[in-house]
Amino acid sequence: MQFDQIMVRYGEMALKGKNRHKFEQKLQSNVTHKLKRYPATKLKKTRDRMYVMLNGEDPYKVMETCQEVFGIQSLSFAIRTEKEEDKIKEAALFAFNDSENAKTFKISAKRTDKTFPIGSQEMNQRLGGHILKNTEDVTVDVHNPDVEISVEIRQDAVYITAKKYPGAGGLPVGTTGKTLLLLSGGIDSPVAGYLAMKRGVEVEAIHFHSPPYTSERAKQKVMDLAQELTRFGIKLKVHLIPFTNIQQKIHQEMPEGYSMTIMRRLMLRISEAVAKEQEILSMTTGESLGQVASQTMESMSAINDVTNYPVIRPLVAMDKLDIISISQQIGMYDISIRPYEDCCTVFVPKSPKTRPSKEKARYYESAVDFSEDIKQAVEEREIMELKLQTASESVNEFKDLF
Repeated sequence: MQFDQIMVRYGEMALKGKNRHKFEQKLQSNVTHKLKRYPATKLKKTRDRMYVMLNGEDPYKVMETCQEVFGIQSLSFAIRTEKEEDKIKEAALFAFNDSENAKTFKISAKRTDKTFPIGSQEMNQRLGGHILKNTEDVTVDVHNPDVEISVEIRQDAVYITAKKYPGAGGLPVGTTGKTLLLLSGGIDSPVAGYLAMKRGVEVEAIHFHSPPYTSERAKQKVMDLAQELTRFGIKLKVHLIPFTNIQQKIHQEMPEGYSMTIMRRLMLRISEAVAKEQEILSMTTGESLGQVASQTMESMSAINDVTNYPVIRPLVAMDKLDIISISQQIGMYDISIRPYEDCCTVFVPKSPKTRPSKEKARYYESAVDFSEDIKQAVEEREIMELKLQTASESVNEFKDLF
């Protein structure tokens, strides 16, 4: 006996009222894309559930893939069996044994087919007795069981589920708009992108690189992080901005203490130009309050001064250890700590202002005309589009969009 389907339960989007069907359609589309690597699977949607029909695919691999899809609250393996008592008992025991280390259980039978001769309460007792007879050191607990075995007796068959596996939660990616993620290649910004996607946001990324001061390996590191983010959002476009000339100009023309502030202001100005061109309504950064000199309240205010666009900061109140923990959980950490430099480490001032004045930043920046540099950086950018990889595709296969 083996599991033949996976039950998908909705999370927060189940509360969306009249708009619920839009969220469900997007979730269905996202799950379908994720399951392309398992060609035998089929997705079936009912009024308040989705079912992944396995058709012989490895249930545990499919489960692991579905757990990465935002919008899913929980999942359970399910077995479809004939309406015969012995077969129902066999399936219920199999489902219980899938729950490792479970010592208590509860049976919840529901008989929607009233022609079936065994009532719900009696079925609970018969299945409970069968499990107790065929296991050791296991007891019934109807109030707080380790595992609840649900048995639904329908017209066509009996469906049995047991252990609940956690889903990714949140909202389906693509249901709440699009943001432009400033992706640096460090630990923080990929986590910020992940958390934005968890709220249903579709992400495009922008990365600033400064050859020859930054290497191709540093660029590849960023592309690898972006590729990992496609696991949660299907596809991701990356805008690679040549930043060398601007950084050199800042280093030559700006007061040292304000060079970091001016650099980040220009990054936001370039990001806003790209966002407008791509019809994106916000920007997202990996800033965490007080973590470094450019992330004090005063620094963020002075930097944010150049744009009216909403700047989303999912990590702003998070501890560094919490950010690292999420990075490790989502498989980004080992890539993020590769020892390849990014442009933020180039021309680092010895004593950057931790409390820069907005007025002084404006004054220093106004003394040098950066408008043509910004325009050139936007025009000369390289654009890559990454997609969710199937088992047969190379992780580093990119499509240029010139």
